[in-house]
Amino acid sequence: MAVGIFDSGLGGLTVLDAVATRLPDVPLVYYGDSANAPYGVRTPDDIYDLTTRATQRLFDAGCDLVILACNTASAAALRRMQEGWVPEGKRVLGVFVPLIEALTERQWGDNSPPREVNAKHVALFATPATVSSRAFQRELAFRAIGVDVEAQACGGVVDAIEDGDMILAEALVRSHVDALKRKMPDPDAAVLGCTHYPLMEKEFQAALGPDVKVFSQANLVAESLADYLIRRPEMIGPGTESAFLTSGDPGRVSSRATQFLRRQITFDAA
Repeated sequence: MAVGIFDSGLGGLTVLDAVATRLPDVPLVYYGDSANAPYGVRTPDDIYDLTTRATQRLFDAGCDLVILACNTASAAALRRMQEGWVPEGKRVLGVFVPLIEALTERQWGDNSPPREVNAKHVALFATPATVSSRAFQRELAFRAIGVDVEAQACGGVVDAIEDGDMILAEALVRSHVDALKRKMPDPDAAVLGCTHYPLMEKEFQAALGPDVKVFSQANLVAESLADYLIRRPEMIGPGTESAFLTSGDPGRVSSRATQFLRRQITFDAA
């Protein structure tokens, strides 16, 4: 009855932690492709190949449903996977839709025509690959009209977080927010479009100011997953054991993950 959660590195642990809290009885198998992180500077074909390889590993571990807790993979690979790669009886879901549904105040599965929403000026902070894909804007257009999105590619933030250099990460956040505000001085809302970024949510909020509503993904994805599994309980796979898998060095990744979640996390080689 396992569900798979995939990320290019450790950022998806923010989603895993929220899902584990929301669904404590569901075994979760996490795959972090730390040997190939970050994905945000790779080509779409590279991202697709790496994502399908990791997703297959999670299918092999007994997961019928895999959450791409990596915005870059969701942006660059998910649609292509769903259209021609995902095997029958398996499902792969991304993390953009729950975020956009929260931003536009729509319920899960609401397929009504796009409409005006409260947020008119939205700042999107994401990796270079996510920004260039325009996947967020495409999904948003299905649900809302009249929303101006200004995207800021946040180069270096993921690398700093993966390396545990939070001082550098904080400095980069301030720099990227300053760059965004030169293009959009007064955003109504900000979207943290990378699962690493919740680790820096306080820094984003401080740099943006108290009047900007910041949308982060972990709890939104967890709630949407819980709702999905109520409607589709057959998608809970046959796996019975939780596990943490990595393509990187298990000792180093375990140490970083333990720092992130502030509890002991032990990764095994994938």
